Amino acid sequence: MDKRISIDPKVCHGQACIKGTRIPVHQIIRMMANGDTIEELLKEYPSINREGILACLDYAASTAKKI
Repeated sequence: MDKRISIDPKVCHGQACIKGTRIPVHQIIRMMANGDTIEELLKEYPSINREGILACLDYAASTAKKI
């Protein structure tokens, strides 16, 4: 997970993002919650890959588990 997700205070105000992008994890999770598929996200965001999207899901699950 940490290989594909980064948290940098200089990028998106320190929000968790897909590494190498300015795409926040919460944005990907929200879009999937609203019915977008992995294939649709890959078309919408050509700078990410399937592994990055799956890392977002893993990050969200890990974060929810800690609560």
